Amino acid sequence: MEKSQIWLAFRAMMCFLLTSTMAAEVVELTEESFHKEVGQDRGALVEFYAPWCGHCQKIAPEYEKLAQNFKNAKSVLIGKLDCDEHKSLCIKYGVEGYPTVQWFPKGSLEPKRYEGHPTAEALTEFVNIEGGTNVKIAAVPSSVVVLNADNFDEVVLDETKDVLVEFYAPWCGHCKILAPTYEKVATAFKMEEDVIIANLDADKHKDLTEKYEVTGFPTLKFFLKGNKTGEDYNGERDLDSFVAFINKICGTNRDANGQLNSKAGILSSLDPLVKEFVAAAGGEKQAAFSKIEKEVEKLKGSDWRYGKIYLKAAKKCLEKKDADYPKKEIERLQLILHKSISPSKADEFTFKKNILSTFA
Repeated sequence: MEKSQIWLAFRAMMCFLLTSTMAAEVVELTEESFHKEVGQDRGALVEFYAPWCGHCQKIAPEYEKLAQNFKNAKSVLIGKLDCDEHKSLCIKYGVEGYPTVQWFPKGSLEPKRYEGHPTAEALTEFVNIEGGTNVKIAAVPSSVVVLNADNFDEVVLDETKDVLVEFYAPWCGHCKILAPTYEKVATAFKMEEDVIIANLDADKHKDLTEKYEVTGFPTLKFFLKGNKTGEDYNGERDLDSFVAFINKICGTNRDANGQLNSKAGILSSLDPLVKEFVAAAGGEKQAAFSKIEKEVEKLKGSDWRYGKIYLKAAKKCLEKKDADYPKKEIERLQLILHKSISPSKADEFTFKKNILSTFA
């Protein structure tokens, strides 16, 4: 076999492997495949959805997680049907809103509508009951700090931390609905040492619930570094609203995925000095560098850490004597950030990239 043929065969094999690895476990049904797959020799859970539906998009990760866990269960099909493409079939099964999730027993086209919470855990329980399976969802380590009587004061009243606490009850429906979003909030801020996302079982710790005048569930209270009385959080309870609120009140710069945004590490006190440094030429550039150096010496805490990056960037600009150095370095860092690296490294390189942008 010639080298070109070997290369083509290798590429084909790699494409197949990548496609197989990345393929979703949820079966995308059509009208034709629906009749071949549903109501036959296995039970089927079908999500009737619309591509433009926001609620459908929100539950998609949970539904995919469900399908991943049932991929080896030969007696169950986890599928979905696009109602924009197959309206007649959706009308036939009484679909009036999206998403609608229905269970079709083995050998039957008489569905049972799912009325529970749209979480992988709740859906798994439903399918196990209806399909006679015993599939378990692998537990993922939680980023939410679980509070109790022993650690409450140590965690919540720590003056060096901003702490958001959810007072919940295990039987509370609204608490169960909030749980997946609250977990995402905790995950988004897990790299922030000074921000804690926590919860407390109010049924088990009624004395703490009464102390902080909690009368309904879930109740969310923010315990700030400078105010440990517990201020009520009355904002919207979607992920973006939580993230925006925490960024504003804690001075953090995270997005909903936990990644740093373009403002992270930027210090307004150094902006005019950087502009002066960039505009300076010859001996004036060294003088401008000295001003940055003196200003960085005044900084404290995390600002001092960011200031050191400013100082290093300015020093590199002096050494390189290349006006395009910041731009080239930003491009290099951007390439690294697109690779699979640890969250701590991603933060480090994002700080550098953002600060270098002020020199570009």
